[in-house]
Amino acid sequence: MDTRPVVVAVDGSDHSLRALEWAIPTARRLDAELVIAHVLPDHTQLWVARRAALGPGPELNDPVTDRVRAALSGRDRLPSVRFDSLEGEVADALHGLAAGARLLVMGSRGRGGFASLLLGSNSLAVATRAPCPVVVVPRLARTGEDERSNGRVVLGLNLADTVDDVVEFAFEEAGSRGVPLQVLSAYPAPPPAALMVAGEFPPGRLDVDQYEPTEGDERREQADRLRPFQERFPGVEVDAVIAPADAAGHLVDASASAALIVVGRHRRRLKPGSLLMGSVAHAVLHHAECPVAVVPVRDTD
Repeated sequence: MDTRPVVVAVDGSDHSLRALEWAIPTARRLDAELVIAHVLPDHTQLWVARRAALGPGPELNDPVTDRVRAALSGRDRLPSVRFDSLEGEVADALHGLAAGARLLVMGSRGRGGFASLLLGSNSLAVATRAPCPVVVVPRLARTGEDERSNGRVVLGLNLADTVDDVVEFAFEEAGSRGVPLQVLSAYPAPPPAALMVAGEFPPGRLDVDQYEPTEGDERREQADRLRPFQERFPGVEVDAVIAPADAAGHLVDASASAALIVVGRHRRRLKPGSLLMGSVAHAVLHHAECPVAVVPVRDTD
């Protein structure tokens, strides 16, 4: 039994409270403890130290705690809840807490969709470095009891790069929700003939072999890749989709009606601590309309 908690980062902002709204039913569904983590800013750390030095006295209000309590009040089915105040840089502080977490949930500032960017610097840093899956919740995503609980889970499966950890996470999410899993794999498509005629791809510059294998080959490879997981998770209905080019665009389109998009974090490392993420995961994080789970590779080094 997995006893690791679901961690949600809350700073009192509206977008962090949306993350809390998403995390509450998620922790309840997974039968996990919910840890509400607040990284204290520098001025608050000084206030806490000064308050401790003064000794016992009247209770002072913390605006973040007040907003969290308001968000939790009046709920009939809360999971086990624990508060954790952290110090230091946000990404570093959450990284340490995420080491023992099942999920780390964060909010985002943007509206989603291609018209705007979703992430702040802290969300991006955490999503690219955390040792556990990170779920980023867009500001306008449905959350809490209004969550798209009947919506499907969508997995972006790059057959050459997505590792089994990511596929397993997607199957587990779909299984625990009791919803279908759509698996979307994209294959490179040749450029339009008009561009070739216009000289955008002069002879010698276009490698036709990069547009192989064919769609049929890609479909067979996808089926082979999914077969072991379908045997392990027989209750999960799988909708396998093969689409030409633009994997990020297809996933963002799917996010308009999905409950969750699952993508893998880039597995190649330039150097320790580098903020490295695949281009598809990066684009989906910035533009999706539903929560996005970024799943790392288990570190076996």
